[in-house]
Amino acid sequence: MVELREFTATDVPLLMGWIPGPTELLTWAGPAFSWPLDEGQRAEYAAESATERRRSWMGRETSSGRVVGHASLRIDADVSSGRLGRVLVAPEARGRGYGTALLEPVLTAAFEELRLDRVEPGVLAHNDSAVRLYGRLGFVVDRVLPDVERVDGYPWTALQMVLGKSAWGGTAAG
Repeated sequence: MVELREFTATDVPLLMGWIPGPTELLTWAGPAFSWPLDEGQRAEYAAESATERRRSWMGRETSSGRVVGHASLRIDADVSSGRLGRVLVAPEARGRGYGTALLEPVLTAAFEELRLDRVEPGVLAHNDSAVRLYGRLGFVVDRVLPDVERVDGYPWTALQMVLGKSAWGGTAAG
């Protein structure tokens, strides 16, 4: 099981240690950051995460207290929507169900605490594990955006996915 705690500037070094290069940075955050991730970019993300516009969390394993992941939700209160992104599971914790364990309380916070009507992640189509994770949680593909980035000469396609409050099957539904 994973519990959430607010992301703070002191978490930045740990989080950045999970991102070894520019391709991983682009996969994690899209074009919002540039490699190498300097102190200015790190500070800006931490500061934005402390506002009402963005909620960011670190996921901590309840039994050991070990930090196993990170997720962020950019909130658009005008349309009661949240953009889920910057989801990352610690390298040593991948493939063990921590993605689901991290995102279930994030979605509960989105739908219950923040009272959002929908959550919309964007995910790169070739990121098979993320696409499967979102699908297991009930997200469906809303749009396909071909060629959003070019990396090493290859086009990357993005999937815009969506999960409505009424379709959420996690703890918010029970």
